[in-house]
Amino acid sequence: MVNLVLVEPEIPANTGNVARTCAATGSVLHLVKPLGFDISDKAVKRAGLDYWHLVDIRVYENLDDFFEKTGAEDLWLLTTKAPRIYTEAQMRDGCYLLFGKETKGLPEALLRRYPERSLRIPMRAEARSLNLGNSVALVAYEALRQQGFPHLIGQGRMMNWEF
Repeated sequence: MVNLVLVEPEIPANTGNVARTCAATGSVLHLVKPLGFDISDKAVKRAGLDYWHLVDIRVYENLDDFFEKTGAEDLWLLTTKAPRIYTEAQMRDGCYLLFGKETKGLPEALLRRYPERSLRIPMRAEARSLNLGNSVALVAYEALRQQGFPHLIGQGRMMNWEF
């Protein structure tokens, strides 16, 4: 299992897309306030509406509340500022992957607190960053790949097609 943490997300559709990733992977979605929307917002639910009942969502008042309630130690911070690429990290079962708000990323104080736990997704210098939902899915699936995709369906079911 992977814990996906959105710190102060601002765009409801991005959070909805992350919720859909959580539903598909069995990951827990942690939301750290303040949120840029109401959790019952139609845009959040529309992005993952048919999966909403499969999502384990936990909400925290702030980062201190998150750390106090989770005791998270095996964590990885995703930021465009990190020198280390996300595939270089060993992401174990139960790890926490933290992503920041769409406009500013994770708080600088948090990045300074865990510099050795900071990772980035490689991209062109001219590109600012990937969409939050895409970033979360990319790194979540890497963590699950490293764990052997536990509890996920191992193969698809193709129709009896002729090739």
